[in-house]
Amino acid sequence: MIDITDIRKVYKMGSESLTALDDVSLTIENGEFTSIMGPSGSGKSTLMNILGLLDTFDSGHYVLNGTDVSGLNDNERAHIRNKEIGFVFQSFNLMPRMNVLENVMLPLVYAKVPAKERKLRAEKALEQVGLADRMYHKTNEISGGQSQRVAIARAIVNNPSVIMADEPTGNLDSKTTIEVMRIFQQLNDAGTTIVMVTHEPDMAEYTKRIVHFRDGKLLKDEQQTPKRLPEGEV
Repeated sequence: MIDITDIRKVYKMGSESLTALDDVSLTIENGEFTSIMGPSGSGKSTLMNILGLLDTFDSGHYVLNGTDVSGLNDNERAHIRNKEIGFVFQSFNLMPRMNVLENVMLPLVYAKVPAKERKLRAEKALEQVGLADRMYHKTNEISGGQSQRVAIARAIVNNPSVIMADEPTGNLDSKTTIEVMRIFQQLNDAGTTIVMVTHEPDMAEYTKRIVHFRDGKLLKDEQQTPKRLPEGEV
């Protein structure tokens, strides 16, 4: 699914240079649920942005689901990004003037999916995250946990190859954090590949693999039996 080789990213700040990623190689197979951990400044967010085609790199190679994305231009990257990747961010990134259903349909608008199919697919995605009864609410009428579930529905509506989740539980209380992690496990059980950046070790326990970063280098790569959340209503 994801294969990066010798990825290097250096940020220039005046006369200084900061190496965010130092010749990092990593392979993530289809169907994995991987968490990326590391202290602030370790390179984990830079890696997430590169994997999500939100940022470029200085050298190395990146193959996403069989496509070499290393040399693509901005338009090509945007096309692959919308087709292959679903994003879930800490701050939800919902459009406040749109209702829940319209927010979930947004990636399908960019993909030029016909209006009737957009609505059907968005309704199905909201059902998957337990929010079918909130689809016509505005985003300021739902809780933080519900907002993150809307963001997950938006991430899966295009049937992406991989979900990239950047600190998805960072703004949530413990109860809604568990709700979100349960949804991720259910999606992964159904075959969705998930890559999650987190600084919370207890959240990483719910994933199948933990990749540790420090100072722009891959420090440790561990496979594990994930802690399971019970099935239940979200």
